[in-house]
Amino acid sequence: MNERIKQLAEQAVEETHSLMIMEYKNFESKLYEKFAKLIVRECIGELRDAFDMTIEEGNHLKKHFGVEE
Repeated sequence: MNERIKQLAEQAVEETHSLMIMEYKNFESKLYEKFAKLIVRECIGELRDAFDMTIEEGNHLKKHFGVEE
């Protein structure tokens, strides 16, 4: 393989590796965000069942934790 092809191959590997790291960090961040939202929703559901919490109170908790979907 000539030297220029080898350099381009190494560059491709480096750039792809950087993209993979950025994508993994983005995935990891989204995973933790989704996990937190599921926990908050589960807690709100339990509070509603146990203490007859109103929808407005549940929405207040969602807003507090940034789960407004």
